[in-house]
This record gives sequence, C-alpha cells and structure tokens, in this order.
Amino acid sequence: MKKHILMVYFLFITASVFVMCTNPGKENGQDGTPEQTASPTGEEKPENRIAEQDTIKGSIPSEASGSIGPANIKINYYAPGVKGRILWGGLVPYDQVWVTGAHMATNMETDRDIIIGEQKIQTGKYALFTIPGREEWTVIINNNWEQHLADDYDQKEDILRLTVKPLVQDRHRERLKYEVKPVSETEGTINISWDKLMIAIPVKVTS
Repeated sequence: MKKHILMVYFLFITASVFVMCTNPGKENGQDGTPEQTASPTGEEKPENRIAEQDTIKGSIPSEASGSIGPANIKINYYAPGVKGRILWGGLVPYDQVWVTGAHMATNMETDRDIIIGEQKIQTGKYALFTIPGREEWTVIINNNWEQHLADDYDQKEDILRLTVKPLVQDRHRERLKYEVKPVSETEGTINISWDKLMIAIPVKVTS
C-alpha cells in the first residue's frame, strides 16, 4: 500500500512539471512573453510603448520644397543624424565652411527671381553653404551647385553672404531638416534645423 501511494505521488509530481514546462504562457501571456498592462481605456500605457528610433546609419537623400508667393523653391540635400555625437564645435566645426548636409553640396533651385537678405537671386540653381559660429552663422549662396561637400568651394563664386543668428529650440531634431515656409504672399523663410538649433533665412519675392 505504501509503495502504491509513493508511485501515485511520483506520477503527480512528474505530470505537474511537464505541464509547467510546456505551458509557460500561464505566467507570461499566451505567447510566453511578459504581459503588458493596459490602461482602463484598453490602450497600452505609455511606459510600455517601444519608442520609435531612427536606426538608419547613413545620411538620407532628402528634398524640401515649397512656394513663397509665385516662386517655387526646391532644396536637395543629404540629412545626417546626430547619433549621440557632439555637433556644434565638434562634428561641425565653428568658423569653417560647411556643406550643411553631407556628401554632395546642398543645392537650392528657384523658378523665379527671389531676394535673400537684400540680395537678388536670379532664377536658377545654386549651392547653399553655411559657416556656423557660436553666436552667428553666415549663410552662403554659391554658383557652383554641383560639387562634393565643400571640396571645390571657391569664395569667388559666392553671390551672397548673409549673417543670421541661430535660435535654440526646445525640441531635439535627430536629423538635419530643411523647410520652405511662406509667412505671407510675398515673404517667407528657408529654415534649417538640427539637434536643438535652427536658422531662418529670410526670402522675399521680387515684383
């Protein structure tokens, strides 16, 4: 009788272990992964959401386009990411001509004459460079729009140099971004933002 009881007990323990090993979802969820706590509305709590991250390693070919009055402006550039690096005074040195992008020179094209600062820019395609500074930036419009970085940059081909002040933003922007922003029927800006800095280049439409 004693042997019979021990045999039944042994079979019970064996069966329990087998069920636990083949059905881990009991503790974690139906697929074996930890369950996530839902809010009363049925939505997943913010702390349980996986933040969307920029995992692209290289610089992305990008385009910004928009209209300021009758002028259609298009900017082609490569958008690098911060990737945890120190940008200003680090990856992007102060007081040096910067392609304001990556790889090929950033280029700007307009199908109408425009005015940047007080300088008239005729219909056409140009390179856009900047010289970042601690307090001020210099915006450069250059005739040689097709070049690699600033390797072939020649100041003699500049048609515009304009000083602007960078603005500190609350929001971090992981990738460099250009935007063409109209503010009225005849005026607007070309905005360049990256990390927590932005510069706004004033643009007017000629009559």
